Amino acid sequence: MVYRPSALFRRTPQERADQWLSWNRADQAFFAAGACHILAFAFLETHPDSEFHPVGLWAHDDESPLHIYVTDGEWAFDHDGWTPHAELLAVTRATEPGKRYQPRRVERDLTLLCERYPYRARHQFAHDPWQRALHYLARFPPSPGARLGVGGSGVVAGC
Repeated sequence: MVYRPSALFRRTPQERADQWLSWNRADQAFFAAGACHILAFAFLETHPDSEFHPVGLWAHDDESPLHIYVTDGEWAFDHDGWTPHAELLAVTRATEPGKRYQPRRVERDLTLLCERYPYRARHQFAHDPWQRALHYLARFPPSPGARLGVGGSGVVAGC
């Protein structure tokens, strides 16, 4: 399956203005656009000893990242589950070639990230999105190796 970039799930102007409309979208859309940062930090909390770090994707002319995800340089995890990092970048760039997306590390602290960039803090959503993010994470295997059936039980949940 090919990676589905967050741009495919962007919120409408109405969803941006109305947190209830935004909240009521399907989980993938919610965590692709509007709560990607929440999912990334929930991932980091549930994988504290991993080599993953939060990354933002910046368009060439933007002051803030348009999407937040986690990566260890080889693999990435976001709304679409496990994806080779190179594939995430290639598909995202091909979807919107004029944006010339570049990944950059961002703060490892969710509160600081929300203060620095225009991302909603947990209390600014219609409901606290943290439990929703943890439930969404549970749909995916705990590692990319499990996604590929390598090591562990080989069970591929949610893919």
